[in-house]
Amino acid sequence: MKKAIIVGASSGIGQELARVMVRDEYLVAIVGRRLELLNAIREEYPDRIISRVIDISQLPESMHELEKLIEEMQGVDVIVISAGVGFINRDLEWQAEKQTIDVNVLGFTAVCNVALKQFYKQGSGHLVGISSIAALLGNSDAPAYNASKAFVSNYLQGIRAKVKKDRQNITITEIKPGFVDTAMAQGEVLFWVAKVPKAAEQIYQAIKRKKKHAYITRRWRLIGWILRLKP
Repeated sequence: MKKAIIVGASSGIGQELARVMVRDEYLVAIVGRRLELLNAIREEYPDRIISRVIDISQLPESMHELEKLIEEMQGVDVIVISAGVGFINRDLEWQAEKQTIDVNVLGFTAVCNVALKQFYKQGSGHLVGISSIAALLGNSDAPAYNASKAFVSNYLQGIRAKVKKDRQNITITEIKPGFVDTAMAQGEVLFWVAKVPKAAEQIYQAIKRKKKHAYITRRWRLIGWILRLKP
């Protein structure tokens, strides 16, 4: 049986992606901070879903708990990092900036570290990171969020170069969603807002095809090109 861990699966894209992967014969471990939400998803597929409460912003405890989970699963084929937070923070309130960095940068990097060590150990694996179209441009309303997603994208590029240099059978996939109908979609002007099931299905298709990079939904590739050209 194929095995996956989805970090940040208590709601939104991660939650729906767990359902998609279970339907395609995966054993899925869902990881998040909110036990009641994790348990609600697990009850839908009690034979195919494992749940663990892990807060990736709490280091090094979260790394240790993730390592234990992988050991209990006797290895893992795919690790998806979907956890993330973001705030409209025009006044640069420090706790909001710090929480964004703690989860989206430090927590993300910690999960990558655990994942890569496991994949090197077992000789294969697939790491999927959920970045954002926001990675392509700074934002005065949410400076830490956009900057953190730029870090995610750049870090995944570096990891991809590393595993290629080391001749490892490891796939690195970067996902750049545009607006998706979740709590993360904030702002006064939202357009091309995708429903969560559609976004999750397109993400899974990118995983199955072992793509290096995918915009979600696909029309956001156009916006990506425009933002890259913007001075």
